[in-house]
Amino acid sequence: MTRTIRNILITLGSAVVGVFLNGWLISISGSIVAPPEGADLTTEEGLRAAMDLMEPKHYLMPFLAHALGTLLSAALVSRFTTERQFTRAMLLGVLFLAGGISMVRMLPSPLWFNITDLGLAYLPMAYLGYALGRRV
Repeated sequence: MTRTIRNILITLGSAVVGVFLNGWLISISGSIVAPPEGADLTTEEGLRAAMDLMEPKHYLMPFLAHALGTLLSAALVSRFTTERQFTRAMLLGVLFLAGGISMVRMLPSPLWFNITDLGLAYLPMAYLGYALGRRV
């Protein structure tokens, strides 16, 4: 396998691992921070209806899911690729940011959460993941 193909596969694999971590954290978030009374968060419609009931504590796990998924994918790509680690880490940050932007457009979250999530959970975490994962 050529080095280029190996690096592409590592980049894709790192993205998949980050997406799985993000999804897993979202899936267990209800057991860590109980949803609002009477809220059905299992469907998109239920989630939309419950947004007015959400308190700041309910946004902690989504933020952590977004931030840690991005961080892990960037750290993995930085650790295991052999070239352009910074570019690949930031590319993953941009891809996760695009997913975050799409979520902001789909769900009516509070402005403070949108700014915090989009501003801190993606590109800064991709850079931190690069810094933590790179080989010196």
